[in-house]
Amino acid sequence: MRSLLLFAAAALLIGAAPKKLPTPNDIVAASPASAWKLIPPDDLLVMDLANGGRVVIQLAPAFAPIHVANIKALARGGYWDGATIYRVQDNYVVQWGLNESKKPWPKGVTPKPPAEYTRRLKGLTIKPLGSPDPYAPGAGFADGWPVAYNAKGGWANLVHCYGTVGVGRDLSPDTGTGGELYAAIAPLRHLDRNIAIVGRVIDGIDKLSTLPRGTEALGFYKDKGQYVAIASIQLASDMPASKRPSYEVMDTMSAAFAHYLKLRANRHDDFYIRPAGGVDLCNVQVPVRKKA
Repeated sequence: MRSLLLFAAAALLIGAAPKKLPTPNDIVAASPASAWKLIPPDDLLVMDLANGGRVVIQLAPAFAPIHVANIKALARGGYWDGATIYRVQDNYVVQWGLNESKKPWPKGVTPKPPAEYTRRLKGLTIKPLGSPDPYAPGAGFADGWPVAYNAKGGWANLVHCYGTVGVGRDLSPDTGTGGELYAAIAPLRHLDRNIAIVGRVIDGIDKLSTLPRGTEALGFYKDKGQYVAIASIQLASDMPASKRPSYEVMDTMSAAFAHYLKLRANRHDDFYIRPAGGVDLCNVQVPVRKKA
């Protein structure tokens, strides 16, 4: 009788479906509404390409306030009318603007902003990454952004992950005004604290990363016939409400993000069999979703 009971128990164990281990995407999908924050429409820069593609950029005024103010003034002043994408360097950047134009700056633009490459750590609430960072003493997330920081030095900075948007500039001490922008199409952490980071692409990065590569030095297109025309660059807050895109970013201090971060560092699901036990800062993409 005892052997029959053991056999029955074993059969039940064999027949039971294995528990599905959650993935980071599962955590995002199951997260409550309280784990998300609305991105203000005044911090969304919408770039529509002449080929029908759309690129949406979240601006970061808390990290580069003067450069971001310039970008908003440039958009509202119509500075980018006639702008193009003229540089696509493989595994590096996609760059756009008027390409060395002498066009006057619109009202409200600061022609020579300060070097907004770092900011004071004070005032930021950081969720630590929990893994070492090769470019700074500390790394983590502040208000939805990946950051590097130095607690002893009292500074923090945004980092060059895939999709990061920065300001093109000349050699130092030039800091760039904001008329020429680029999006990183690879992690470029060696540029951290050397260029003003003003935001990140949250939608449509594929419209940039899949463009033909430039064949001239540094990925510039050889002739103007290769340039990709930009139909418009505008702030979402200046668009009609019915046509205005809306996005939410996960609160990086929420329990949902903590779980998401833990799984990014310790993948163990139907595909991963050996958790890494750590994660690179740029490999933890803070979830962003389009609001219906």
